[in-house]
Amino acid sequence: MAAGKEIRGKIKSVENTKKITKAMEMVAASKMRKAQERMRAARPYSEKICAIASHLGQANPEYTHAFMRTNDAKSAGFVVVTTDKGLCGGMNTNILRGVTAKLRELQGAGVTAQSVAIGNKGLGFLNRSGAPVIAQVTQLGDTPHLDKLIGPVKVLLDAYTQGKVNAVYLCYTKFINTMKQEPVIQQLLPLSADQMESQTKAKGSHGWDYIYEPDAQSVINDLLNRYVEALVYQAVAENMASEQSARMVAMKAATDNAGSVIGELKLIYNKTRQAAITKELSEIVAGAAAV
Repeated sequence: MAAGKEIRGKIKSVENTKKITKAMEMVAASKMRKAQERMRAARPYSEKICAIASHLGQANPEYTHAFMRTNDAKSAGFVVVTTDKGLCGGMNTNILRGVTAKLRELQGAGVTAQSVAIGNKGLGFLNRSGAPVIAQVTQLGDTPHLDKLIGPVKVLLDAYTQGKVNAVYLCYTKFINTMKQEPVIQQLLPLSADQMESQTKAKGSHGWDYIYEPDAQSVINDLLNRYVEALVYQAVAENMASEQSARMVAMKAATDNAGSVIGELKLIYNKTRQAAITKELSEIVAGAAAV
């Protein structure tokens, strides 16, 4: 029964794996609810500041912020948001595949790239792909903190302000629902007039004007900085909600697969055991007949 003993060992091993995946599924489900609440709580602020920024961009055309000017530099910046841990299905693979396609497109146009990595998985990918990583932040935990995020991202913002890069792209996974997460690569800078117009048309065409205190330049400078910070924070919050949802679904699939494997192994074990018993009986009957 050496084969039967080996099969019993495999069944025990798969059962232990199933316990681990089930526990991880339950932990991810608990964290997912908190991450979704945090992400949904941040959405209204992010949407409102986007609307105000679009209105201000049209209300005061005589002053142009550095974020709204285009640069002629042959370099682009990427803020790549991924997870610190794995076991979340194809979530990281999907967004990194999109980043790779965008990098190849820019390289074909003769544009170099530099990047900021948020998360261990993105950092490892960018190092392997050869894209220079000028700043990074990892081990964010389950709660995003703006003070940890804005430092690395500000490196790219300052490079854009100084004219060293011609565009900054924000790459993250957007949360749609528990079963669906969508990779997004959006242009963070420059804030193009097309973006402003599309956001304004979505709300209806109005003529916007404001009273600035102390002056328009100070207000718009601070507002657009808050605007970029809000977009980055929202992207990280969306990515964390997507991570927990993807991990819960992946661990549930792993648990179900482990149950199927255990059933198949038990069937094989029973067949092997029955064959061994039948063989022994045949030998006994043959021996008795020979006597």
